Amino acid sequence: MITAHVFIAISLDGFIARADGDIGWLLERDDPAEDHGYAAFIADKDMIVMGRGSYEKVLTFDPWPYDLPVLVLSEQLADAPVPEALKGKVRFSNHTPKNVIEKLAEENVRQIYVDGGLLVQSFLREGLISDMVITTVPVLIGSGKPLFGALAQDIDLRLVSSRSFPSGLVQSTYRVAP
Repeated sequence: MITAHVFIAISLDGFIARADGDIGWLLERDDPAEDHGYAAFIADKDMIVMGRGSYEKVLTFDPWPYDLPVLVLSEQLADAPVPEALKGKVRFSNHTPKNVIEKLAEENVRQIYVDGGLLVQSFLREGLISDMVITTVPVLIGSGKPLFGALAQDIDLRLVSSRSFPSGLVQSTYRVAP
């Protein structure tokens, strides 16, 4: 059985990026001396599944930041060729989250990191997220792309742990209640 996990940062008012996708407010707080637990989080994951917006943002980073294979879920990119530099590292799909879980299970994938606001929302709505590590950056940006969207029903979470960092970031880990 595949489990899906989230590791993401938000502004104190709940946004993952400005409306135009800018994450400068987050990068300003990035301290290379503080890992914030990412290395431990990613260590047991088999694959990263991300949305188109996250993929397009990551394309602006140099070098490509991931060692794990990346699956980008996007109707727009599904039939697009993978850039030459990313062949063997990235693939595109237009499958739904449930279909992706089924397909990846056939490939013996067991744990995935789900990244991207709309994709996290889709996985949550379908009951596919096991837990979430949410790091809150102490900044109010006023508007932007929210991490969470409309839900047909409540999703209960259980706080597993919470910690703060010298930079002022606060990280909480939640398990999604069954």
